[in-house]
Amino acid sequence: MRETELWRRLEAHLGRAYARQWAEHTALPDLGGRTVVEGLAAGLGAQSVWRAAWAFLDLPASER
Repeated sequence: MRETELWRRLEAHLGRAYARQWAEHTALPDLGGRTVVEGLAAGLGAQSVWRAAWAFLDLPASER
């Protein structure tokens, strides 16, 4: 997964206006307490970051 796909998915679920804010301020347990932005900056892959966001948001399995 590319970062652009990660952002597209976050925007689809959270709305374009809120996705970036959420990604900058919400600590995800599956990322060791990092935010989406921090996880990406730390070199975690977009797929791993998406799975952490997916789990936190309790999205349907079809969105994994």
